[in-house]
Amino acid sequence: MPDSKRIPVVQVPSGGKFVNGRGIPAIKDGIKAGNASAAPLRKPDWLRIRVRGGETYAKVQGIVHRHKLATVCEEAKCPNISECWSSGTATIMLMGDVCTRACRFCSVNTGNPRGWLDPEEPDNTARSVQLMQLRYVVLTSVDRDDLPDGGAAHYAACVRRVKELNPDTAVEALTPDFQGVPADVATVVDAGVEVFAQNIETVRRLTHPVRDPRAGYEQTLAVLAHAKAHRPEVLTKTSLMLGLGETEPEIRQCMDDLRAANVDILTFGQYLQPTANHYPIQRYVTPGEFEQYRHWGLARGFLEVVSGVFVRSSYRAEQVLQKNNVGLSQPAK
Repeated sequence: MPDSKRIPVVQVPSGGKFVNGRGIPAIKDGIKAGNASAAPLRKPDWLRIRVRGGETYAKVQGIVHRHKLATVCEEAKCPNISECWSSGTATIMLMGDVCTRACRFCSVNTGNPRGWLDPEEPDNTARSVQLMQLRYVVLTSVDRDDLPDGGAAHYAACVRRVKELNPDTAVEALTPDFQGVPADVATVVDAGVEVFAQNIETVRRLTHPVRDPRAGYEQTLAVLAHAKAHRPEVLTKTSLMLGLGETEPEIRQCMDDLRAANVDILTFGQYLQPTANHYPIQRYVTPGEFEQYRHWGLARGFLEVVSGVFVRSSYRAEQVLQKNNVGLSQPAK
């Protein structure tokens, strides 16, 4: 793993908006902006989702809107929002909405927050979880390379406060890579999470150009391996987007690499290009293929593999813990 030396924050072209007002830049380095020179792929029939509601969903939605709470579920227009909210699960983003990195699959704003953090965020996050009566919460965040520890201490403070106010709520931390610094990874793992997640996103060959130059395939593997070795009782998890141009041998190799890092849980989902300026989608993966990949993963020894067109990294995350008898007894009060 790299040492604790920090990589300087730079502005890198991406599909996301720059916060300095320069707008959305074109994708460079030989990658077309969208499918500019080719006909766009026709969306298949299976890329439709039936919106569901229910009493719990309506209750969570009412609380979110009434108290003006921010959830990734709504902000990212997640297709699984009704299913997850109906089961008492939600995802909250920490440390603002400006990322210091510029991955070409992501539409989050890119820039330099210059060390800004909300000191009231731990309390506000815990209160949000309490108001929504969540049984399972995913705490995620932007990358914060502008902070000495990548935001690890702040992240951990949010986890601890959520646990103090909501002792029956299970917490998953879907974190940045903290530049691979072991001590910063351990800070979050030690905060009381049931699940530690860091997304590898794609296969080794496509890591660059899909991910920011400061992210890395081997670095993510090292982060996940360290988290598991540091606290073996904490489940480790990662996610792959499919449809970026990966091959089946590369998918199998990635699964093998993740198992070598002792990763417990793996999710597969369809990459959907946010705008024409983002990395172009190469194919739509069929439901049958997603099912096949799930079987491949289970055969390799993953505790669980969640694989499907609309699956995102935090999709129905509480189900894995239910199978492993970790928390989730009653809704938080």
